[in-house]
Amino acid sequence: MILVTGASGNLGSSVIENLLKQVPANTISVLQRNPGKAKSFEEKNIKVHIGDYTHKESILKALQGVKKLLLISSSGQDALQDHKNVIDAAMESGISHIYYTGGALNKNVKESLLGPLADSYITTEKYIIESGLTYTIFQNGLYAETIPFFIGEQVLENGIYFPAGTGKASFAKRAEMGEAIANVLASEGHENKIYITTALPSHSFLEIAQIISELSNKEITYHDPDPKDFENKLKEYGLQDDDIFYSSILAAIIKNDEYNITTSDLEKLLGRKPTDLKSFLTETLFN
Repeated sequence: MILVTGASGNLGSSVIENLLKQVPANTISVLQRNPGKAKSFEEKNIKVHIGDYTHKESILKALQGVKKLLLISSSGQDALQDHKNVIDAAMESGISHIYYTGGALNKNVKESLLGPLADSYITTEKYIIESGLTYTIFQNGLYAETIPFFIGEQVLENGIYFPAGTGKASFAKRAEMGEAIANVLASEGHENKIYITTALPSHSFLEIAQIISELSNKEITYHDPDPKDFENKLKEYGLQDDDIFYSSILAAIIKNDEYNITTSDLEKLLGRKPTDLKSFLTETLFN
């Protein structure tokens, strides 16, 4: 039995979708916080356990009979403690293999701007490795699907206004990350491996503007505003504070090259080359 946490999120949904192509539905179970979302899984013959990362007893119950556990990282303020709750429950349950989705962080960066999130990724990985459990860790790069959010709907008219400077990041399709993770879950092996699941190569937002220029036959300019001016502009557009914070911190992180890390691991796990950024932008902006 495979248990997937965070199954109703974007990455978790992709993992489930791809698992269903490879293993029987009755060998998949999910830990679901919201009972209202259980029906969509049950209709596919997937077993649903109601619970969340903060309630260890619900995790222990969900882990009964489970061989493989996928822990999709929490984005909450108490992410590290959430992760520890799941890992502790996994240790008590005696599962065979834990799989964890963290972040692909550039370790050459001297001072991270990610703060607690980076600490959560790094400390969770260390906690898993020291737990004695057999593990596989996926260090995921940024989702390509975030790019349209950052560049805006009027990119062809207004260009790109995003304070990421000359910093670069690797972007991969979330669906392909989910597919790669499902491929690993559905197969044997991968014991005590760390995969850096990013696409090749990394790109700056100036380069993204150049790609869109080529695709649109129109000059798309890249503006690198002062971060405060950027936040004020987003407020003028009526964005919520959470969205403004998310955009600002991601811009700063990219400018700091914290996601500028590439390997061929994703290609190996997919068995083919991941979708390149030009193809992604073509299908996203022009189809």
